[in-house]
Order: sequence, then C-alpha cells, then structure tokens
Amino acid sequence: MAHAEITLIGKPGCHLCDDARTVIAEVTESLRAKPGSPSTTLSEVSILDDQALFDEHVEDIPVVLINGRIHTFWRVDPARLTAALLGVR
Repeated sequence: MAHAEITLIGKPGCHLCDDARTVIAEVTESLRAKPGSPSTTLSEVSILDDQALFDEHVEDIPVVLINGRIHTFWRVDPARLTAALLGVR
C-alpha cells in the first residue's frame, strides 16, 4: 500500500497554518474511506525551531510537503491536495 508523509512547515500563531492543518485533516480523513488511497501521516515543523527553514520559508508559510517535496504554500486547495495524495504510489 502506498504511503504519503505530509509535512506542514509553519509557526505557532499563524492563522494560515491553522487553516492548512484543518484542510489537511479533512482531506486525509475523507481519503481513509476510499479504497486504494494511500495511508498518510502528518508531521509539523516550526520555522522558529530551525534557522535554515526560517531563512528558506519565512515569507511562504505554511508550506506543505508530500514525501519531502513541496506541494504548496500559503493556502491549501482541498481538491489539489486530494489529487496529489491519490497520485502517490
């Protein structure tokens, strides 16, 4: 079975990060009911804890990675995230 590691790069108090977290949760929950969908795990990383991430993404948060590759930043589109996760093999 395919697996998708989703990483949310953000920081505490970021309203866009909160919105992204909600969209990710809704999409991954909806995919659990679809046969053949990949399993998913979500990890979160704060740019405040990593200077390199801060330097790279301070103007772009939230940033969403799927299996280590940038999927999107700022706003997470549910349809686009669903399609990307369904494409994970």
